[in-house]
Amino acid sequence: MHIEQLRNRLPEHAKDIKLNLSSILTPEGAPDLTQKQIFAIALASAYATKNVNLITAISKETPAYLMETEINAAKSAATIMAMNNIYYRFIHLVSDKSFSNLPAKLRMNVIGNPGIDKIDFELSCLAVSAINGCGMCIDAHTQELKKAGVSHLAIQSTVRIASVLNATAMAIEPAIE
Repeated sequence: MHIEQLRNRLPEHAKDIKLNLSSILTPEGAPDLTQKQIFAIALASAYATKNVNLITAISKETPAYLMETEINAAKSAATIMAMNNIYYRFIHLVSDKSFSNLPAKLRMNVIGNPGIDKIDFELSCLAVSAINGCGMCIDAHTQELKKAGVSHLAIQSTVRIASVLNATAMAIEPAIE
């Protein structure tokens, strides 16, 4: 199934999501992002939703825009943030702040050496963190992106892609049809 087929499967109650899905995967709909960045963010976001239909649809489109190393980096972003978002959300939310003084002791070398452009990897990590709801990680990735000169509009576009794909995954789940 391709993205257009998936979009056409969205039920009537998800009309807004259907319209948003038509626009967010284009440079016009995701200002200040390249087409390559858009699809890397989309792929990482799809994996973060854990929705097989969405992952399949996005994956079928990505070879037109991403090299294998960029596809692997998007998967790495989704995977490493699945771990970090849980750990750092705990650190952020636990009332006993002494936990933040303990070393994480979690391997996360891929963040420092993702095998692709660092900004592109940070954008994917931000999208996954937004889906997973980790405020501490959202702040950290946003700060890294701003420090690298990424515009507020590109950061917003990243989160818009993540939000629409998350809603798409929700809309195609059988439980709400």
